[in-house]
Amino acid sequence: MSTTPTTREGSLEAPTRHPVDWQASEFYDEGSLFAELERVFDICHGCRRCFSLCNAFPTLFDAIDEGDTGELDGVSREVYWDVVDHCYLCDMCYMSKCPYVPPHEWNVDFPHLMLRAKAKRFRDQGASLPDRILADTDRVGKLGGIPVVAEVVNAVNRSKPGRALLEKALGVAADAPVPAYHSRSARKRLASHQSGATPTAANGTSGRVVLFTTCYGNRNRPDICEDLMAVFEHNGIRVTLAATERCCGMAKLELGDLEAVAAAKDVNVPELAQLVRDGWDIVAPVPSCTLMFKQELPLLFPDDEDVALVAKAFYDPFEYLFLRYKGDALKTQFANELGKVSYQVPCHLRVQNIGLKTRDVLALVPGTEVDAIERCSGHDGTYGVKRRFRDASLKIAKPVMRRVAEAKADHFVSDCPMAADQVAGGVDGAEGEHPISLLRKAYGI
Repeated sequence: MSTTPTTREGSLEAPTRHPVDWQASEFYDEGSLFAELERVFDICHGCRRCFSLCNAFPTLFDAIDEGDTGELDGVSREVYWDVVDHCYLCDMCYMSKCPYVPPHEWNVDFPHLMLRAKAKRFRDQGASLPDRILADTDRVGKLGGIPVVAEVVNAVNRSKPGRALLEKALGVAADAPVPAYHSRSARKRLASHQSGATPTAANGTSGRVVLFTTCYGNRNRPDICEDLMAVFEHNGIRVTLAATERCCGMAKLELGDLEAVAAAKDVNVPELAQLVRDGWDIVAPVPSCTLMFKQELPLLFPDDEDVALVAKAFYDPFEYLFLRYKGDALKTQFANELGKVSYQVPCHLRVQNIGLKTRDVLALVPGTEVDAIERCSGHDGTYGVKRRFRDASLKIAKPVMRRVAEAKADHFVSDCPMAADQVAGGVDGAEGEHPISLLRKAYGI
């Protein structure tokens, strides 16, 4: 029988997160894993508050309702894995919906339970070749960034025959947005740049920033990194790059390949930690990568002092700019109005609990109205491009697409460039922009 949810006194306390003990043998014990899946799924069945989030919950609830008993005991374990596959670790259920997260005594952490299941399956079975390729953003980016190869890859991705081949070979849906690759990456473009900004500390920020370009910003959208550097330096913030940079590990995390996450951490974190000790803050233009350093790595490696140091110094770009604004260190003289802006707030930004700082900074521009849409784009890493999940992805994105279409705004933006492309692809005449690029236009620089 389903457990009847009862909210304990004190459940309005802020959610707390327990470290993920992924190196313990019990973490991968099948009996222990399925006992916890059954416990949490039964609680979710009795609550159903998250029915409107990702497709993991409708998959579970429909299976229960259509089963012989109408309870969890009528659901096969094959369905359990379907639920796991539809979870893309957005964290929205944990941070905004579930009343039973810690410190509640039921201690429900749905996303990290899904991560545990993904890690168990990856350790036992590995992953398919297409999934491994899609998650290996560093290797794909390097290959796609070779000058002649980049031109060929981009041409193939723009053609119908090429997309049909991509769908057959890697399971990438023919109608899903795929990024272009640039041989002149952001790190190449910015490597020789000498910042002329004179840094000044303000409101807890040092005014000296390491730009973690991210896989996507480096190889697919180097213009965003250029725009970020221009905006920051216009505001007297000195910007530099780390000498080395690997993928943050989010794509590997979603696959359950935690050893690969650890390997990426071992490359990125030591140098970033030293830069923090030298007085630098850190920003990244993609919310998923910021979240990885701020939240996921500290929970996976709770005893690593360097990880904790980097997490404390890592900022979303607009979080950083707004802190500077509150410290009277942000320029508010703008050359251009922006008009009406439709703004999709990515899930991985919402769960950072920093508020709508992108909206707040853009709203400083005179003649600007920002309509914030706090709904999922349905893209979510590689989920939205896979043929298997494409229909579910578009269903999730449809409310956002509708809002954008009805707004008829002058601009449509999302902090996540992949989300922007996903939504814009479903709205006639829409073009997805990054808000930092829009802010650069407002400054006229």
